Amino acid sequence: MRSRTISDSGYLTNQLLIAMPAMGDPNFAQTVALVCDHNSRGALGLILNKPLPMRMGEVFEQLEIALAGGPLRERQVLRGGPMQTDRGFVVHRAGGEWDSTLKVSDVIHVTTSRDILAAMARGQGPEDAVVALGYAGWDGGQLEDEIRANAWLNAPVDPDLIFELPFESRWQAAGRLLGVELSRISPISGNA
Repeated sequence: MRSRTISDSGYLTNQLLIAMPAMGDPNFAQTVALVCDHNSRGALGLILNKPLPMRMGEVFEQLEIALAGGPLRERQVLRGGPMQTDRGFVVHRAGGEWDSTLKVSDVIHVTTSRDILAAMARGQGPEDAVVALGYAGWDGGQLEDEIRANAWLNAPVDPDLIFELPFESRWQAAGRLLGVELSRISPISGNA
């Protein structure tokens, strides 16, 4: 059931983490996270399906970036994870030159610099982008241990899941990438 399209190094950069139904941690229950970076020192991920009660207009106001009206002002902001919840991350399709960008893959980039938000406010930023506050972090070996304990499934990234699907549909859709109906998996785990 678990996807084996892990990088040659054995790390999960550019994979989706899908919380198993038995996930007890309320920070991660029924979440889908993009693994932005994973190496021997640990992993950094961004939760893609838990909106905050905050709109992009508030982010632009806090950063004192002028924004005309329009749909960007009303776009929801995601809770990227429980760590550094005041730190912003823009997940976007590749393209543009920004001050601080992590190239997760040839298709997906994550930018943390203010210049991308200023460009978005002017209508010159990436069309496909989601903004998250905070991130999820794992120490070296911790994510691997959680996967072995059946806390997570991993699947290849589907950009449509990140940029097109409603937030509330993403967890089930991520499971379907693996042919799994998460609602049919018992939240009670055990060993046979």
